[in-house]
Amino acid sequence: MSLSVTFARAQVGVSAPLVTVETHLANGLPAFNIVGLPEAAVRESRDRVRSALINSHFEFPQRRITVNLAPADLPKEGGRYDLAIAIGILAASGQVPGDALETLEFIGELALTGALRPASGALPAAIACRDAGRTLIAPRECSDDVALANGGAQVADSLLEVCAQLHGRERLPLAQAAPASDNLHSYPDLTEVRGQLRARRALEVAAAGGHNLLFYGPPGTGKTMLASRLPGILPPLSREELIDVAAVYSSAGLPRQQQRPFRAPHHSASPTALVGGGSNPRPGEISLAHRGVLFLDEMPEFPRHALELLREPLENGEVRLSRARAQVTYPARFQLVGAMNPCPCGYLGESRCRCTPDQIDRYRNKLSGPLLDRIDMQVEVASMNAAELQEAPAGESSETVRARVLAARERQLTRQGVVNAQLAGSALEQHCALGKSEAAMLRNSVTQLGLSARSYHRVLRVARTLADLAGIANIGTAQVAEALAYRNLDRRPATVGA
Repeated sequence: MSLSVTFARAQVGVSAPLVTVETHLANGLPAFNIVGLPEAAVRESRDRVRSALINSHFEFPQRRITVNLAPADLPKEGGRYDLAIAIGILAASGQVPGDALETLEFIGELALTGALRPASGALPAAIACRDAGRTLIAPRECSDDVALANGGAQVADSLLEVCAQLHGRERLPLAQAAPASDNLHSYPDLTEVRGQLRARRALEVAAAGGHNLLFYGPPGTGKTMLASRLPGILPPLSREELIDVAAVYSSAGLPRQQQRPFRAPHHSASPTALVGGGSNPRPGEISLAHRGVLFLDEMPEFPRHALELLREPLENGEVRLSRARAQVTYPARFQLVGAMNPCPCGYLGESRCRCTPDQIDRYRNKLSGPLLDRIDMQVEVASMNAAELQEAPAGESSETVRARVLAARERQLTRQGVVNAQLAGSALEQHCALGKSEAAMLRNSVTQLGLSARSYHRVLRVARTLADLAGIANIGTAQVAEALAYRNLDRRPATVGA
């Protein structure tokens, strides 16, 4: 047989479209051509495949070889097609049987020795292969990722092992996930935070409802310390969430996460690094924080353009990257936690502060109104003197707080299927209904503070979370008042930090 067909998977964001690898051997001067919009790394597979076949003691056909990667309009990149091309050549030249190729898919880069090297995006490929009813053969180093798909994927160390299975001599082992780490909850503990009861309470509320949170206050008051302890009080990843996170990290070529991601990019990060992109789009920090926490320390120091790009992902839970060659969508359902000073020097209200009103306005205006609207809770972290710090008792542990968070989230998921931060439309009206006194209180407060409709709805969601933490069915005036108290930066500048 001079024609063979094998199957592989491309990588487009966190999806893996099917690529049909057609290999044809024709008479004529020896040549090796790859068509189907291959990029440089794919074109270079000609040399890798030739050396891998020869060093694996196969005969490289001295004929005119044409490999077509279909569909032709889908860009192909990386060394992920090496294994499929090599098997296609062997099948077309009759060196391996092609009977079973219809039920198999291949992914992996070949070393010159014939050994298999990992390819990024192995998990999305395994999921797509499973849904298509085929069996994926991948490098052993991808075993931890592809095992999550539960599709009976097989792994191999070399081209020879794959060919041995095709000949029926040996069967490749199934992919096995690595054992779970014993340090899944090795986060910093809340007992290390002294005092700051209001900020601790806000952290618990944010964890319980999945709300975005902004801490502001003088330097050294514990804003970063508090934010780094948020993952420790969040529920563990469910299996579905674990697969979502693993798919993003697999597409980025990063090790799989077994716990909620906590990403803390430096404020010098570019917009592309933050939201993703590039000529060949890659996931950014907001996608790597999917199902976890994105912490932006010194938030006003980030480029304003980069911060504005967060607005749509905060609403939609995804980021769409449009390029001339492709459009890619990455998930970005993250929980935003920011930290900032009240003024450029950080000591607003103290005698040592020399910031002018214009300087303060310019500093705060780096966070636009639409972005602040999307941050549910804006909480002041006040400074503490030495005596207060020494006398403050140790607070509750992360484990104790996490138990309350888990109970509150269980109420939300049982009642509405999503956390309160994701309530929208008719579900928001149904589950955040207010009584007459609560509605009047919220209406008057919104008018006095000049809150937008978006802020109004976010206050409702936070109030619903407060009621869930209290274990009550209906939102009361106490919950509405506390939710409004978390909108500090919506007040006039003269009252902030007072």
